Amino acid sequence: MLEKTEFNAPDGKPYQLVALQNEKGMCIKLMDWGATWLSCQVPVKGELREVLLGCNTEDYAVQQAYLGASVGRYANRIANAQFELNGETIQLVANQGAHQLHGGEGFNKRRWEMQKCGENSVRFSLYSPDGDQGFPGSLNVAVTYTLTEDNAVKIEYEGVSDKDTALNLTNHAYFNLENAAQGSDIREHRLRLNSDFYLPVDAEGIPNSPLKHVMGTSFDFRVEKAIKQDFLQGDQQVTKGYDHSFIVNKAWQKPCVLLTSPNEDLSLEVRTSQAALQVYTGNYLAGTPTREGGEYADFSGIALETQCLPDTPNHPEWQNYGGIQKANERYYQWTEFQFRG
Repeated sequence: MLEKTEFNAPDGKPYQLVALQNEKGMCIKLMDWGATWLSCQVPVKGELREVLLGCNTEDYAVQQAYLGASVGRYANRIANAQFELNGETIQLVANQGAHQLHGGEGFNKRRWEMQKCGENSVRFSLYSPDGDQGFPGSLNVAVTYTLTEDNAVKIEYEGVSDKDTALNLTNHAYFNLENAAQGSDIREHRLRLNSDFYLPVDAEGIPNSPLKHVMGTSFDFRVEKAIKQDFLQGDQQVTKGYDHSFIVNKAWQKPCVLLTSPNEDLSLEVRTSQAALQVYTGNYLAGTPTREGGEYADFSGIALETQCLPDTPNHPEWQNYGGIQKANERYYQWTEFQFRG
C-alpha cells in the first residue's frame, strides 16, 4: 500500500510511504526519505506490538537520532573527517566536532527513488556524485526491504562506485520489544551477542585501542544477560553506556544477536553478512520525538547496526572486515531481523 503525505519533505515534495504486511498480520512501514524503516508491528499474543522507535513523519527531518534511516556513505565515525586512500588525503565534511558521523549530510537526508514495490518487498535507489561530502567516486546504491512469512525483515544493501571509496551502509533502527511507542528502559531487556571481541573508543566515539577480548569485561554477552547487569562499567563510562562495535563470529547461520523482552514474550534474532555490529543503547535519545507527541528518554531503544568497524579508512589492519570499496566492484551486504513471539 503506497501513500503520499499532505505535507512536504525538505525538498518541497511529499514523503512517499509504503506498508508491507504478511499472512500472519505483521506489518512494516517504509519511507523514501532516507530509505527509512518507519514502523514494525509484530503479532504478540493476538495483538500487534510496535517494536521500532519512531516519530511523526513531519518530525523525521528534524530529529537527530537517525531513527530507522539508511546511513552512508560511511556509517559510524571517521576520525578528523579525513583518511588516506591510494596515496591521497581525502578531506570529508565534518558534522560531529572534528569528525564525520554517518556520512555527514548523508543518505539519511536524501530522497531515495522507490524503484520497485511488491507485496512483500520494496527497493529504493540513490545516486551519490563524486565528491559528495568529500567522498571520491560516483556511487549508485540501493536498499531492498523484504518482509517474510516467518516474521523476519531482510535488508539488503548494494552499490557500485567508479572510483575506490569508503563505503559502509547500515540501517539505524532502534528496537524496544516491550514498548516502542513510549519507550521503556531498554536496559531491562536481555541480550546475547555471538562475539568474542569489541573495539574500545574514546569519549568522542573514536577507536583508541586495538580490538579487545570480551572475557572479564562488561562487554561479554556470550551468555545471555540483562543489559543493565554490567551497565556503565569499564570502557562504557566515557560513552555513557554501550556505543561500541563488536566483531561478529562468522557463522551467519547462527544469530549474532538475541534480544529478549523483559517478560520473555518476544525475541529478536539478527543474522548478517557483515563483519561487525555497533551496539548503541540510546544513551542520548532524550528529547527525540515519539509518534504520539511525547519525547523518548535516554535508553528507550537499542540500535543494532550491522556494519564494518568505525574509522576503518584510517586503519588498514581492519580493512579485511570491509570499509574500502574497490572501483567497479559490487558492494553487497544483508541483515535479517527475525521476530519470535
